[in-house]
Amino acid sequence: MTSLTSAPLGIAVIGTGKMGADHVRRLTTVTGGARVAAVADIDAERAKAVAGPLDGCTAHTDPAAAMAAPGVDAVLIASSGPAHEEALLEAFRRGLPVLCEKPLTPDPAGALRVLEAETRLGRRLVQVGFMRRYDAEYVRLKALLDDGGLGRPLFLHCRHRNASSPSFFTTEMLIRDSVVHEADAARWLLGQELTAVQVLRPRPSSYAPEGLGDPQLVLFETAGGAVVDVEIFVNCGFGYEVRCEAVCERGAASIGAGTGPVVRSGGRWGGEIPQDFTVRFADAYDREVQAWVDATRQGRVEGPSSWDGYMAAVVCEAGVLAQHSGERVSVEAAVERPGLYA
Repeated sequence: MTSLTSAPLGIAVIGTGKMGADHVRRLTTVTGGARVAAVADIDAERAKAVAGPLDGCTAHTDPAAAMAAPGVDAVLIASSGPAHEEALLEAFRRGLPVLCEKPLTPDPAGALRVLEAETRLGRRLVQVGFMRRYDAEYVRLKALLDDGGLGRPLFLHCRHRNASSPSFFTTEMLIRDSVVHEADAARWLLGQELTAVQVLRPRPSSYAPEGLGDPQLVLFETAGGAVVDVEIFVNCGFGYEVRCEAVCERGAASIGAGTGPVVRSGGRWGGEIPQDFTVRFADAYDREVQAWVDATRQGRVEGPSSWDGYMAAVVCEAGVLAQHSGERVSVEAAVERPGLYA
């Protein structure tokens, strides 16, 4: 394993689409102690275009080839969700630490296979990319709740809004690709597992694409008796907005209202709303990747684990069932939490 006093950590980035390319930029211009040694993408020309400006970076179409490239010490997976399992298992075979963008896998069965494979290794290799755990406001809210001064949490009120959804977005993706963040954040903030989910579906917005059931209200119950509600609205029209309010026995705390400058000019006043998650959570992504690089260079694996990725998949599966049935659905994991993730 590379040490903090040696050469930068060589990273293979798997997937060079929007997320992967942004991580390549981050690793190259923001993150300390790292370099991009290889990239892989099913689009060969896109991979070459990303690798071209980087000294010593090789381009591949096969993730295994990128992982085998000279100078690769670790892997960052930013490909599409269905491709994650194969890439993760290949990284395990090579003993390479991994930062895997969410989801760990899109389905609980695949996530369980990854979890079991890592458990057989007897050591953690995976950090899952739930970047909200690195957002300064979320970190502060977590500290407030852990301190206990506000008393026992009763509710989490969450809003997750996008200006518009891409053409391929489906109703199930409201849960699997969007609310998955609230599912993980709620588990982390409260230190409790989610035990049941219900989805309420108002009449779709007239601005929602044909066939997309947008917006929705998702209700989670927790093992500690709290209730989490999530408004998911991916065609709100005005921007990207993520908010969370914790209501506790002795007070409440909220985040996400925006702290940017309020401008007064021309008889008007106002601020700006981010239009994209890479803007709203830019600092969180920077912190997340730097923390992963630092830990990896010290031979440690921290942050959200394969267990967190598995539980997110289990919760989302229950959420999709609740979407279709309109009924309350219990969240049921197939295994108990392995000791590796205690």
